[in-house]
Amino acid sequence: MRKILHVSDVHFGRPHRPAASAAVLELVASRGPDLVVVAGDLTQRAKPREFRQARRWVDAMAKPALAVPGNHDVPMYRFWERLFVPFGAYRRHFDADLEPRFEDEELFAIGINSANNWTVKDGRVSPRQLRRVERALAAAPAGKTRIAVVHHELIPAPRFGSQKVLANARPLVEILAAGGVELVLSGHLHQGYCALAESYYPGVGGAMLVVHSGTTSSDRGRGCERGRNTGNWIEIAPDALLVAHLEWHAGRGAFEERAVHHFPRSGRGAPRPGSGDARSGG
Repeated sequence: MRKILHVSDVHFGRPHRPAASAAVLELVASRGPDLVVVAGDLTQRAKPREFRQARRWVDAMAKPALAVPGNHDVPMYRFWERLFVPFGAYRRHFDADLEPRFEDEELFAIGINSANNWTVKDGRVSPRQLRRVERALAAAPAGKTRIAVVHHELIPAPRFGSQKVLANARPLVEILAAGGVELVLSGHLHQGYCALAESYYPGVGGAMLVVHSGTTSSDRGRGCERGRNTGNWIEIAPDALLVAHLEWHAGRGAFEERAVHHFPRSGRGAPRPGSGDARSGG
């Protein structure tokens, strides 16, 4: 069994809740995940000091971690920096790699950068990125659970409104499914939910589970998670994926399980369409 802690939208800066991010460190220490995934928006305004705070926080976990940028990790008001070196501060003060990978005896995880300097909040992946992901999956070792991490959503949140999925979402989903990915971990909308990709992309090959984290440590929860801080605890067993939705309780100073979803695995280790809670919000 492999255990993953999935958090997102930690937003070091003005909306950050230090008590919530401290509770994440306590959770890591007590549960000992094999991998911590941070699905973007480490900062609020992409300032060097915010990235340094995020770097210290990730390093304090003392566990393998995979993080990707979010749209807030691109400067909004520093126009020339946004135009010419949108990830300069990220690379200098957090991580030089925008699309990191993680591999152990059972997992193969690939990060995909969906942030860019041309929009304020929407995401996209380029044709070049699609080809790079396809090649990486083709070269990945067989027999390992394959995971993709991307900040922006591939599937819209339930009961949320008209938020768009990232540009080139459909071809990305097709490449991930064809490449044997069975778990996609995302963020961005500040609302946690999970869904089978086939429920939104009928006919796509494979059976891929998409899991979103809400904002784990900011005061900007949205939708049904307004004012809340959430994340996900994921356990990957030979016969099932277990996704436990975590919520921070300020009074107790800890993240606790709020709902648990169970997805049986079949074939190459993918959840069967129609099993588990196919589209669950919060």
